[in-house]
Amino acid sequence: MSDDLRDDDSAKDRNFVTALARGLELLSCFRDGEITLTNSDFSDRTGLPKATISRLTYTLCELGYLIADLRNGTYRLGAAAIRLGFSVLSGIDIQDLAHKEMAQLRDGPNSYITVALGEVHQLEVIYVATCNSREGVALVARIGSRLPLFPSAIGQSILVGMRDDAREAVFEYAGRMGGDIESEGRKRYAEAKSVYENKGFCTGYGIWRKDVNGIAAPVFAMSGDRVYGLNVGGPSFRVKPKQLESVYAPRLIKAADALSMHPHR
Repeated sequence: MSDDLRDDDSAKDRNFVTALARGLELLSCFRDGEITLTNSDFSDRTGLPKATISRLTYTLCELGYLIADLRNGTYRLGAAAIRLGFSVLSGIDIQDLAHKEMAQLRDGPNSYITVALGEVHQLEVIYVATCNSREGVALVARIGSRLPLFPSAIGQSILVGMRDDAREAVFEYAGRMGGDIESEGRKRYAEAKSVYENKGFCTGYGIWRKDVNGIAAPVFAMSGDRVYGLNVGGPSFRVKPKQLESVYAPRLIKAADALSMHPHR
């Protein structure tokens, strides 16, 4: 997130609190598997000057959202951030319903299948519920894991389920990140929309990762305001497109409908 971008946003909306947005942006810099970050890492990932980063990290440490290791110059998430994360997850209306449906979807003929439920954040999908395969060496999905929105099947399923205005907001955000990113997003969406209208689900065969195959469908929260993605897939050497579409697609669509406030087709 750049200074120019936040300044533009705040100029349009006087209710927008830039300092709060910057602090939250720092907390979202941590990626799957990362325990510590430095001020330089924060600066590189947000585009904010290091002087601003220093003030933000100091404030977040005072509030308990970050913990500083002064000897190494690094920061890790504090108890306040972890507590906030679990509070958000516990408040997601769909999660309580998800685990049973996801387990039934996972427990099919292929023991390498993994199932996950994700929600969009900017240009990523964040897993909010997972059901890992029965094979310990297979693809492992964790709550909090992040996937790119546009090239992943789960991301594309969220895009096709979004209201037009919400989807356009995503593309506009992508455009601020770079014209090529927006172009890719619109192209991926057009392809996904065509597949979804024809099959009832979105596909991702070696696009996000060459060694992963998956299909996904949108899920509509009980509140009607949020769209999630439900995906099923696994390592490409064990999970083939033919089996996904012939065996797991009907189960996926049924699970997505069961979790939605209304059928997704």
